[in-house]
Amino acid sequence: MISVEEARTRVLALAHAPEPEQVALTDALGRAMIAPALARLTQPPFDSSAMDGYALRSADLPGPLAVIGTAAAGVPYQGGTPPGSAIRIFTGAPVPAGYDRVVMQEMVTRESDRITIAEAGNNLNIRPKGNDFAQGSRFQPQRPLRPADLALLAAMNVPQVTVARRPRVAVLAGGDELVPPGTDPAPGQIISSNDIAIAALAREAGAEPLVLPLARDTEASLRDRFAQAEGCDLIVTIGGASVGDHDLIGKVAADLGMERAFYKLAMRPGKPLMAGRIGAAAMLGLPGNPVSAVVCAKLFMQPLIRAMQGLPPGPEPLQAVLGRDLAPEGDRQHYLRARLSPGETMPVIEPFPDQDSARLWLLAEADALLIRPAQDPARKAGERMGYLLL
Repeated sequence: MISVEEARTRVLALAHAPEPEQVALTDALGRAMIAPALARLTQPPFDSSAMDGYALRSADLPGPLAVIGTAAAGVPYQGGTPPGSAIRIFTGAPVPAGYDRVVMQEMVTRESDRITIAEAGNNLNIRPKGNDFAQGSRFQPQRPLRPADLALLAAMNVPQVTVARRPRVAVLAGGDELVPPGTDPAPGQIISSNDIAIAALAREAGAEPLVLPLARDTEASLRDRFAQAEGCDLIVTIGGASVGDHDLIGKVAADLGMERAFYKLAMRPGKPLMAGRIGAAAMLGLPGNPVSAVVCAKLFMQPLIRAMQGLPPGPEPLQAVLGRDLAPEGDRQHYLRARLSPGETMPVIEPFPDQDSARLWLLAEADALLIRPAQDPARKAGERMGYLLL
């Protein structure tokens, strides 16, 4: 068995370089930029008013001042700005040269075309030209694009961006006992849930998942499913990778030329994990137990998918305060389903007493995975521990 850290290194080595494609800004949410966008203009393009009020010279305060014009967004004032003058101005309008302050309208007393200012306040209320960004500014966040990013790119007058092509991920679950959701299971059958969860985790990481039809426990059925995954960047199998008489995925993959990077690792849940390359695709063989499959997908599949898009692989552990005492850990790194609650300086984390790797209900109720290294000593409530968000 190898360590989790060594397994991650070997899995990430399976990532191909990101492949670029151009997408319209309206289709870029959640995509990973692999080339910077350059601002095509300066924002704001002029000194602009930050509020409704009056533009004037600070040296002319407190007035009285003659109101000689008006400026609005899209309708700038075009006249002169002699001493002792002011103009009515609205938010977003250009501030004419010569004026250095905008006084909010609530601080101004106006009679006909003359104003006086009792108290101007400390703020100039002017957004300087280029206060947000300048023409030629580069933008390329190292994370999936968010709505605020799209707003910024639009303001930069960038209509499309260069992003990584979404990795195509084939998800294959197998076993004679499995039937799709919505089926009335016969005696001995169970509903297939792992493929739904793993496909969702792949999509969450930025991939385009393809859920293959359930494979039967025959080499012919598995070969047919592998053929259906042709052209995918990553093939993720679930179950059937152990050493039982019906665990055929490892054998079929080897017959198809799989170059195996490793087979088992020292972690709980998820000891039987297979990784390697089959043809042009990377391959991960996840355990069949539901919780084991999800935990391994979080730790290995999602980082691999992110790496294929040029993103930091993650996930990065966070810190929390332990909510109860824990006994010493065994010889494998353990990821315990846990609940988070607010604490004084950081969250409090408390693992569930039951860590059965077949119990999906507890996984759905969990907020996090508490990380316990192999041979971790007994822990007391109040100690700091690392965790991963679910």
